[in-house]
Amino acid sequence: MTRSKTTLTALAATSFATLLTLGGFGNAIASTQQVELTHVHGLAYSADGKQLLIPSHHGIAAYADGQWSKMPGPAHDYMGFSATHNALYSSGHPAVGSKLVNPFGLIKSTDAGKTWQQLGLEGESDFHTLATSYETNAVYVLNYQANTRMPKPGLYTTQTDGMIWTQATANGLKSKVSALAVHPSDANIVAVGAADGLYLSRDAGNNFASLVGSTQVLAQWFDLDGEHLWVSSYTNSPMLSRLSLKEGGADEKIELPVLSEDAVTFIAQNPARHDEFAIATFKRNAYITQDRGATWAQIAKDGMTLDK
Repeated sequence: MTRSKTTLTALAATSFATLLTLGGFGNAIASTQQVELTHVHGLAYSADGKQLLIPSHHGIAAYADGQWSKMPGPAHDYMGFSATHNALYSSGHPAVGSKLVNPFGLIKSTDAGKTWQQLGLEGESDFHTLATSYETNAVYVLNYQANTRMPKPGLYTTQTDGMIWTQATANGLKSKVSALAVHPSDANIVAVGAADGLYLSRDAGNNFASLVGSTQVLAQWFDLDGEHLWVSSYTNSPMLSRLSLKEGGADEKIELPVLSEDAVTFIAQNPARHDEFAIATFKRNAYITQDRGATWAQIAKDGMTLDK
C-alpha cells in the first residue's frame, strides 16, 4: 500500500509547508554495505516479516535484525511500491543497463525484488500512486493521462495483474488525492487520503464518503486485522491515528516520536507480528514500534540508516 511522495532533491530546496501542498514471496538475502535512503518511495515488510523494505531511487534497502543492507536485484527507481502476501508490485523507471522498458507501467516480483515481470503499460505509464490488497492482490492506481488500457485519467483497479483495468467513478471526492490504501481481504474497500481529509469507498472506488475532514491526510494503512485504519494527517502538527471501521468503535491517537517540520508519509505493518509497525517521513526518517506505537525506535535519520 503506497503512493507518490516528494523526492529528496525537492526536500532540500523546498520548505515543509510547501511540501504539504503537493499533492508468500521468498526472502532474498541482502548484500551488506553502507546504505543511504536517497529517496523514500514506499514501505513494506517481506511476507515472512523478517525484513522491512524501503524502495529508493537506486534499488531497495532492507532492515533486518537491526542491520541495514541493499537487497539483491536491479537498482531500479521504484515508484508506487506495495506488497501483498506473495508478491511485490511497483512502477517507476529501470536501472542503467536494464532491459526493462521505461517507464515500467505495472511490474511484479515474486522473489523479493530479484527479478521483475512487466504486466503491461510499459513505455506508457509511471504510477506513483499505487496500492494493493494484501490477501487478494488487487491493485489500485491513480492514472494521470490516457494510455492503451485506460481511456482517460482517473482511479483504476485490476484483479487480473493488469490484463483488465476498471475505472472507478470516484463520486464524492472533493480534493486532490495524495494516498491510496486497500482493505487486506475485501478488494472493494479502498481509502483515499486527500488535501481535505480521508474518504472511504466500499464499492471499489465508485462512491466515497468522508471519514475524517478538515485536515490533510498524507498516508493510510488498513490494519491486517481488517477492522482498523491507520491514518497520518497534518494540521499545524503531524498526527497518527488508528480508526475503527466498526460503527461505534473507539478511535485511538498514536503518540509519534518528535518530528520537527516533518510528517509521516508511509506506514507498514509486519504480517508476522501485527503489533510491529514501521513509519517513514518526508525528511527520510524511519521508525519501528514493537508495541503498536507505545514506543518507537529510530532506524533512519535524514536518509542515513542507523544500525543497532
